[in-house]
Amino acid sequence: MSGRHPAGRTVTNPVLPGFHPDPSVCRVGDDYYLACSSFEYFPGIPLFHSRDLVHWTQIGNALDRPSQLSLPADAPASGGIYAPTLRHHDGRFWLIVTNVSEGDGNLLFTATDPAGPWSDPIRLPGVHGIDPDLAWDEEGTCWCTVAGVHQVRIDPHTGEAFGPARRIWSGTPGAKAPEAPHLYRIGDYWYLLIAEGGTERGHGVSVARGRTPAGPFEPCPANPILTHRGLDHPIQNTGHADLVQAPDGSWWMVLLGVRPGGGTPGWHVLGRETFLAPVTWVDDWPVVGDLSPVMAAPPWPLQPGPVVPHRDDFDLSELQPCWISPRDRSAEHCTVKERAGWLTLHARGSSLDDLDAVFVGRRQQHLSCRVRTLIDPAEGHGGLAVRLDEEHHYEIEARSAQVRVIARIGPLRTVVASRPVPAGPLVLSVDVTATQRLRDARSGPDTLSFGVEEPDGTFTVLGTLDGRYLSTEVAGGFTGRVIGMYAAAGTVHFDWFDYEPLDQ
Repeated sequence: MSGRHPAGRTVTNPVLPGFHPDPSVCRVGDDYYLACSSFEYFPGIPLFHSRDLVHWTQIGNALDRPSQLSLPADAPASGGIYAPTLRHHDGRFWLIVTNVSEGDGNLLFTATDPAGPWSDPIRLPGVHGIDPDLAWDEEGTCWCTVAGVHQVRIDPHTGEAFGPARRIWSGTPGAKAPEAPHLYRIGDYWYLLIAEGGTERGHGVSVARGRTPAGPFEPCPANPILTHRGLDHPIQNTGHADLVQAPDGSWWMVLLGVRPGGGTPGWHVLGRETFLAPVTWVDDWPVVGDLSPVMAAPPWPLQPGPVVPHRDDFDLSELQPCWISPRDRSAEHCTVKERAGWLTLHARGSSLDDLDAVFVGRRQQHLSCRVRTLIDPAEGHGGLAVRLDEEHHYEIEARSAQVRVIARIGPLRTVVASRPVPAGPLVLSVDVTATQRLRDARSGPDTLSFGVEEPDGTFTVLGTLDGRYLSTEVAGGFTGRVIGMYAAAGTVHFDWFDYEPLDQ
């Protein structure tokens, strides 16, 4: 979504498109750093850098080795790593997060450089609940607040908790799922920001304030201070927010939201994305400003946008940080060192239906896009896939001089189309096309067309599928689409991967 503001300087929301939920942000000098949830994917917790809160560059993943992130082989989709909080205190970066799939509970990591390396985890056995937050008072006491909303003092160096957790606020009476707490000292008050209403269409942001970090807290009379529930707005499910102050003194909020498409009830396919909104203060309460697809730019100069690596020729010694895999990614099954300039995948599961499937993908970040890859399936078979989870994925697969388009939707798996192809490397493709005009109220959000490149360079589409079945409204869960390469048998090589945004 883009356009032009009358002032001539604009911000296009989302500022971090695609599956980047639960944003947490901190500022150090003129630099901003942001972390997001990663759920069942490895490496975990993508980390981003910006100088203007608008243009973000991924600088790494905090959890990039098995000693930091242990996900069991049967960890379910949308399990794993939930809701990090990123803070800078006493010269170090602190990252607290919940691993819901391993029994580790809440974990704390530290680094001197947010690009890594990050420490092995400090375990927090006395902290129970998801969405943990960290805040330090003037005496240096560290307060950890979790969904619920409960709070306990901890020693962040050892993980020891001091006393039992106590409930400090329950949010708006009757509102479900008070979660995503963040505690701040701003002026004369401690502010407690939470999400409530559930992470679907009823999501919202509320705030309370007190004179001490432990409360008591009085709720803002204007709560929720941000919600799009019941509004005819292109951005929905707004919540799970974090506040940050710019060097010029202005305040800003990062939050998650979705962009539903199609007819009723609306389907969002990219997952929950990161948006930006301005914040002002009235009577010592935060007031959230315009949150729209196009909003006025911050008052400071925007930095040049980063060059996004849409094409990867696999010429580096390691994969770029945008590449992720379900649950784990070992060099035994995924390497760029076996054949120079190629990504090599060694199959483990027999299809993307399997929990141990070998898949390497990147987040779909645009409502319309075109993806191509050159595959050599001579030693096995595999292909190009669009994945939401094990029960919801589409792919085009090359095997034995044949390609076929496969759809897995819930309990149903079917071969949509197939055709012979010459033996040897070939280019596979998928075009994702967002719905521009509704045929009727049941129109889906987009279509996905799978095909191959012919010897003369033209593309032949083998099958076109309705995108609603790869949406959260159909599949459930907390993630978004990931597009990438997989091996279903033997060894498969990929020479390059090209992702071309087509959004207007």
